[in-house]
Amino acid sequence: MIEKVCIRDRMHNISEYWQPEIAGELNGQYVKLVKLKGEFVMHHHEQEDEMFMVITGCLDIEFKDQPTVTLTDGEFLVIPRGVAHKPIAVKEVQVMLFEPAGTINTGNVDNKLVHQPKND
Repeated sequence: MIEKVCIRDRMHNISEYWQPEIAGELNGQYVKLVKLKGEFVMHHHEQEDEMFMVITGCLDIEFKDQPTVTLTDGEFLVIPRGVAHKPIAVKEVQVMLFEPAGTINTGNVDNKLVHQPKND
């Protein structure tokens, strides 16, 4: 069945930070919605590229070997596989992620923030 997704409504129902929820699937990719606040862990994904798109708010993404990138409303960044990164949200930020199904949010790091997203 083909259904539209209202990002605003779906974000309203997310109550935990760093806990992505699957909003859609296409071509082996998940479209995830997540609220972020605070610092994540520096990590990388061996096999997967990852795309962060800020819906509302401001997200800093730190890298080991290059300057921090700041994303604001309507901006996105593709992080190639193997590139270590750490998302930081000083205030709450709403983000849409695009990544292959099965991608673990903490990549190569075993951490308390590891999460397998729910498919609603």
